Amino acid sequence: MKTKIIRTAIIQFDIRLGDVESNLAVARKRIATLAKQGTRLILLPEMWSTGFANDRLKEFSETTPRVLKDLSGIAKKLHLTIIGSLPEKRKAGIYNTAYVVDKDGSVAGAYRKVHLFSPTGEDRYFKPGRKAVVSETSLGPIGLMICYDLRFPELCRTLALNGATLVAVMAQWPAERVTHWDTLLKARAIENQLFILGANRCGIDGNLAYAGHSRIISPYGEVMARAGKRHATISATMDLRVVERTRKHIPCLKERMPKAYG
Repeated sequence: MKTKIIRTAIIQFDIRLGDVESNLAVARKRIATLAKQGTRLILLPEMWSTGFANDRLKEFSETTPRVLKDLSGIAKKLHLTIIGSLPEKRKAGIYNTAYVVDKDGSVAGAYRKVHLFSPTGEDRYFKPGRKAVVSETSLGPIGLMICYDLRFPELCRTLALNGATLVAVMAQWPAERVTHWDTLLKARAIENQLFILGANRCGIDGNLAYAGHSRIISPYGEVMARAGKRHATISATMDLRVVERTRKHIPCLKERMPKAYG
């Protein structure tokens, strides 16, 4: 029997470019604090251990196994599920990969970012993932999305149809498009009638300012917890039974007409 009521949290911080030890220290400290508050699920931002240090991407991707091992130890010790995106080195190239580390320390799921943001040249440094992923965890099925994925409603709908009642979105979303971030998080939650956790970074990297604005959103589109534009930790308690009630009250997913959509 999966847990129905989950204390969730998002850690929003200014990722230091290429400084794995500093970023890991921030994560460790905040995770320990959240564990003491009864948190069971923690979401970190996109590429949280390294930032987009694209010129040294191969080098920094080699730190990911060590970072994952560290997270696994923390998760097992504190009985937490931790999710975050890291650079994954494979023979084919480097992927921007969201890892789900479950409370027993195992990697319960991994999702390679499908939609790479070409305006910043992300597609020149990373290989694209090829499939949607719903990770089966001790807390239930969790769908995974990374940043630019949020602009593609087909992906989130696929996660919902594949059983996700909660979708974790990791991002490095810029401040100049913060209204898009806020709106799209709500839209994905409402149209798929599920919980959305959106973890964004904050701070400045070169000439680019990041939005922050991490959010936890209910299937009704209610913002249950929100961050501003600075370092923050936000928390909310999710009752996953709300997903079932929402879908029963307004049966959008059941009343889809795929044949009419072309």
